[in-house]
Amino acid sequence: MPTALRTETGDGVREIVLSRPEAYNTINLALRDELSAALDEADADDSVKVILLRAEGRAFCAGYDLGWSTEAQAAVDSQRVWDSIADMREIGSFVDVFAKLWDGRKPSVAAVQGWCVAGGTDLVMCADLIVAADNASFGYPPARVWGTPTTAMWVYRLGFQQAKRWLFTGDEIRAREAERIGLALEVVRDADLEERATDLARRIARIPANQLIMLKALCNQPAEAMGLAASRRLGTIFDGVARHTQEGLDFVERASEVGFRQAVRERDDPFGDYGSRR
Repeated sequence: MPTALRTETGDGVREIVLSRPEAYNTINLALRDELSAALDEADADDSVKVILLRAEGRAFCAGYDLGWSTEAQAAVDSQRVWDSIADMREIGSFVDVFAKLWDGRKPSVAAVQGWCVAGGTDLVMCADLIVAADNASFGYPPARVWGTPTTAMWVYRLGFQQAKRWLFTGDEIRAREAERIGLALEVVRDADLEERATDLARRIARIPANQLIMLKALCNQPAEAMGLAASRRLGTIFDGVARHTQEGLDFVERASEVGFRQAVRERDDPFGDYGSRR
């Protein structure tokens, strides 16, 4: 029985709802596996025309469950030299699941409230359309230390200059700015988010399924021609490298000493954003 998400279906829309609100819907092994199965089932179900991805609680997805991640890295690195191939296979298993939103035949809409950061952006940027609540915040703070975007969607969604602007600093992107730069399709009141995203998904579902499949493939093709698959591989490789630079190893050691939350605060305090926002 699923523990990290639940699904609902109506009017041609399959809702996949992340349901770990107490953990800010952070990504763990259970979420990876359950999301993979849910996306496969939705893509194979002829009664489903559109996938709506949303989340319970105050945050859409605050990234990977990094307490688990730093502990796992520390445990592995203490036993042997870093195995880059094994690392790429492990992280790649998450990337392959997120990419099903993009690679799948059917359109996907994501409804985002609260935090959608780090690995949460790797996930949500694979959705076709993003509707954001006015309290949403995006960003990739591990760009400052200990990571790179694995699904590598930033350039394809934002263009070269905007992608570089936000990744070079790891700065937080508030909802209205996300709308301005094209990361979010639109911003609505938090109280209206579920209704607005559902209405949009149902409106799309009025179109014949074969039309939607062709239109999605047509819109995705330019990104594929630009080398999206290769960018994903490079993002996955560089993420592993970033976690094993001296700075990355120092971050893991610091997290082991003072706890992950404090290590993150020390990283972000100079920038005054995310949890360090003043």
